[in-house]
Amino acid sequence: MPPSVPASPAADQLPARAAAVWAALDPVVTAGAPLRVLDVGGGSGNFAVPLARLGHEVTVVDPSADALATLSRRAGTAGVGDRVRGVQGDGDLLHEVIPAAAGTDGSYDLALCHSVLEVVDDPATTLHELARALRPGGTASIAAANRAGAVLARAVAGHPVEALALLEDRDPAPRRARRPARRRFAPADLLALVEAAGLRPGAWRGVSVVADLLDMTSGEAASGADPDAVRRLELALAGSSPYRDVAAGVHLLATRP
Repeated sequence: MPPSVPASPAADQLPARAAAVWAALDPVVTAGAPLRVLDVGGGSGNFAVPLARLGHEVTVVDPSADALATLSRRAGTAGVGDRVRGVQGDGDLLHEVIPAAAGTDGSYDLALCHSVLEVVDDPATTLHELARALRPGGTASIAAANRAGAVLARAVAGHPVEALALLEDRDPAPRRARRPARRRFAPADLLALVEAAGLRPGAWRGVSVVADLLDMTSGEAASGADPDAVRRLELALAGSSPYRDVAAGVHLLATRP
């Protein structure tokens, strides 16, 4: 019988802005036997390393060699280097960077796609590749920037012209030098993309309803806000409208039928 996984990382060790994501993942990653996890765009291991510490086997696919080098160092320092594998490549080409023989075709129990859809060439293709990598009954964890939250953040920061551009789904800085504009998603649009990829989405939650605004206006330390209190507030607001509607991000779990 495979060993069971230990309890999830202590909440006070996790950033408040990620509290809602970890709360949603907790029942999945502590439910029993270790999982095979695919982390698309997982970079330096913010989720991969804690998941490996829980006993899961994590493959991170990321285009950045520097991020993967940091991932390797972090995993080694945490004592989980044998459970974390980094693969350089793009999420919309999973079938090429992780051949089917190595486990990309329907063999992962959990697939993460956090802060990736904003920057890939084609979000729909990336989600199709993600869905294909999951086994039937497997879970996808998808997080993306929320357009309403971005509008509010730019307005609060004193940039009303950029806020209006985001509201109208235009590039807020069209004269930027190299980097393309990041996409922002309305929750309904993200749910539609997930369903079109053949996944069955659950309820969506807001990510960083207040944590990013606190940092932006005065910083947690300067505002005197207790991090534990902010974390508890985040969890209380994450699933409730109208608060979740203006969060910085949208998160949902989806299942491959």
